[in-house]
Amino acid sequence: MGKTFDGIDESLATWIGEQHMFFVATAPLSENGRVNLSPRGLDSLSILDARAVAWLDLTGSGAETIAHVRENGRITLMLCSFDARPRIVRLHGRGRVVPPGDEVFARVEAEHPGHIGARAVIVVDIERASDSCGWGVPQMDFVADRDIIRPWAQKKGPEGLEVYRAENNASSLDGLPAL
Repeated sequence: MGKTFDGIDESLATWIGEQHMFFVATAPLSENGRVNLSPRGLDSLSILDARAVAWLDLTGSGAETIAHVRENGRITLMLCSFDARPRIVRLHGRGRVVPPGDEVFARVEAEHPGHIGARAVIVVDIERASDSCGWGVPQMDFVADRDIIRPWAQKKGPEGLEVYRAENNASSLDGLPAL
């Protein structure tokens, strides 16, 4: 059954690297605020060291994760195995938003080439890493990553992405500042 890890060792790092997607959960401090849960993929997750992960945050329809992390830092990542061996891994920690131009941004971007329209890197300093059985997660086959965001971002271009972010990513659903 479940196990708690001291950090991300080589075996766990290998397993994480094999997953095609992960989920990110954040919430504002307000009890009336909305909890956010977002799927992520497209080969964007990096393991920085045994106690930190980061992903290339691409321009999207909202910016809840960025807003919540900036407000309070609380974040959980969850990865699920959809292949023959069931497993769920959760990484609980404190997040921070790293803008373009920072050396951590450059490292993560270099580890995941070909992405256009990255607006930030989200770093998670892991406070707790654990796994659980995953027996209730269905077994499914990976078919392919969707190639939608890259052509969309190319068509918009750098200036168009800036306008889009100003119009759609300036604040969270609850009005917290984001970008």
